[in-house]
Amino acid sequence: MVPIIATIRDALAGYLAQQKMTINQFAGQSGINSGTLSRLIHGQQPIAMNHLERITRAMGLPEDHFYSLYVEECFDHSPPTWRRLRPFIVRSAELGRLDCIEQVVQQLLEKLTYAPMLFEVAEGLFQEGLWQAAELLYKNVSDSEKYQNSERLALCQYRLFRIALGDDQARNLQAAHIFECYLDKLDEADQLDGIKHLVNVYYSLHKWEKADKLAQDMLHLATLRYNLQRQSNRRTGEEKKPEKPLCFYIYYSHLMRASICEEHNDYKSALKFVSLYTDTSWIQKDDKEAKRTVTQFQEWGKANTLLYQVMSGKQEVLLEYIEHISTQRDELFVALSNILTSANRYGWNVDHVLERFADYIPYQTYDTEFGGYNQQIMSDQHTKFLAELAAYHLNNKRKEGIDYILQSLESSARINNESTVIKCADLFGKHQDQADEEAQAQYNLQIGAYL
Repeated sequence: MVPIIATIRDALAGYLAQQKMTINQFAGQSGINSGTLSRLIHGQQPIAMNHLERITRAMGLPEDHFYSLYVEECFDHSPPTWRRLRPFIVRSAELGRLDCIEQVVQQLLEKLTYAPMLFEVAEGLFQEGLWQAAELLYKNVSDSEKYQNSERLALCQYRLFRIALGDDQARNLQAAHIFECYLDKLDEADQLDGIKHLVNVYYSLHKWEKADKLAQDMLHLATLRYNLQRQSNRRTGEEKKPEKPLCFYIYYSHLMRASICEEHNDYKSALKFVSLYTDTSWIQKDDKEAKRTVTQFQEWGKANTLLYQVMSGKQEVLLEYIEHISTQRDELFVALSNILTSANRYGWNVDHVLERFADYIPYQTYDTEFGGYNQQIMSDQHTKFLAELAAYHLNNKRKEGIDYILQSLESSARINNESTVIKCADLFGKHQDQADEEAQAQYNLQIGAYL
């Protein structure tokens, strides 16, 4: 008859009987004091996490083998204590045992006094990149405090917004709409970072007016904080700081507004914003981070000054732009995309450019001095680039353009980019005479799946 295992103690007692081991022998095998082990087996002492780890390892079982039973151990067989539960939640997150975290959290949040402690754990998991577990905690804490209107509730929603962002543009839009309701409840430092992420999302969704309004909000808030910091003699060491130097947000606002002007083909206005994010006359704090910020935006300003001339139709500037950008490996894909757009607009032949920078055509991540390009913007950019590449080859009577239409369709469907799907459908309709039966079948399949 197979023994019924109701507790970790039952499992341990059964193991000792099966292996014909004494408590002293297992104490030596597990590294747990024999007296402590005896008390654990007889239910006279709660099982701590380090005891659980040693028992499991000594029995030759996977680390999380008893995790479901340990939840019961923490609540049903002894009073719950944060000293045991916190390390259990963290380790469950590391091992992907979200089911155990959910069980613990549901029972803990029957008392709202645990909400701040769970939030603190969620923050640690978020910083460690354990976003699935962090998301579970943030959602539960948020639900428990949904009527509190607190900064902690707003922070939960901000983190959930960050976690939700991915390739699906429809999901990104929904996440942005939810988070915006909590934006003004955040500390100003978190507001700056929250606005920056919102600007990126709305820009990637081609919602230019919304992105522009948020960029202006970021400029206003960052300028206020910068001037206050510069004029005040008080100590600011205890104040919460945003992820970047304050001058970054001021410059970034101008950069994004220039990019929005670029999308509207208003290169004259875009160049005015370039002059704003390359102006250093107002910079007061000359520390290392500020210098890095200024250097990066100066470089972007040089490149974009040439770019906007190219996109205005000045083909004579193209070679200078290519040579300038060729040394900036992390900027090459964005440059190549813009060159291709200009080539299609003005009927230029840029075969030599495509051949020279062929390695930058496949999708990949791109880094800058300030970290990676925003994922949502780059995914959208690459999808549009494939459509432009298709148009370029088809305009030059090359059948490979059909392949790029199919690649762009696949990418567009993955990120739910309706505007590029429409562009691809229009392109295919105009050039379907260049598609063979296999390509036609693949196109019909992809369009059917998207619709």
